[in-house]
Amino acid sequence: MGIVPDPRTISANSVLPAVRRPFELFTADGLRLVGEAALPVDREPRATIVCVHPLPTHGGMMDSHLFRKAAWRLPALADIAVVRFNLRGTESAAGASEGEFDEAEGEGFDLTAAVEWTLGSELPAPWLVGWSFGTDVVLKHGLIPGLPGAILLSPPLRWSRASDLQAWTVDGRRVVALVPELDDFLPPDAAARAFAPLRQVELIPAEGAKHLWVGESWVRWVLGSIVAVVAPDVPVPLPTLWQGPMERWNDLAGASTSTSTTS
Repeated sequence: MGIVPDPRTISANSVLPAVRRPFELFTADGLRLVGEAALPVDREPRATIVCVHPLPTHGGMMDSHLFRKAAWRLPALADIAVVRFNLRGTESAAGASEGEFDEAEGEGFDLTAAVEWTLGSELPAPWLVGWSFGTDVVLKHGLIPGLPGAILLSPPLRWSRASDLQAWTVDGRRVVALVPELDDFLPPDAAARAFAPLRQVELIPAEGAKHLWVGESWVRWVLGSIVAVVAPDVPVPLPTLWQGPMERWNDLAGASTSTSTTS
């Protein structure tokens, strides 16, 4: 993998420049978790997203494709810091987090540790972004002081309950849910009924999309939708061309740091 001539189309394996900081989290129940923050190279971030990944028992991890592409693109394209971490019992290229899967209960300690790290690092306006299982963790445990709100990608509402949704209603923070039309678990009509206890939720259907948001067009749509919420002053849709250093990720070869800054 080498530096690509300018300009080039941003594609599925494009890695744009960022400051990439590996970190460790320590939960209140004594586990060590691994994570990474990706920050703009030469300026302060205007907003932050804390990513909570899909079901680890079915391959979900901090490198699940939407979150990995968010970390590859959003620091450069939108000045957004992207914080990712492996929930308990989850392993990725970044390493393994201790513990075992706990059906969205113990994962509340993991989320709290990630938010505390983010706030302690003075990263601005940290929004929670949950995907699939991660949305249940966010809904059950995400009412933490200092957070503007939450974005839910493909929420199945498998482990969260009406009481969790009602708690968000009472709190009043903004909640935006991106719901695929062809979702296997909770398509838009069913989502509208299931989310009734959360009065301020903004349900945004995605015609033709599926639960995993596979395909570059859907990646761009989801990332643009996230930016529109957390950094509304950034124009969307996001650029599809990049004028500057860019790498191509190769899952067999691993990552290169030739155009990234690590500290």
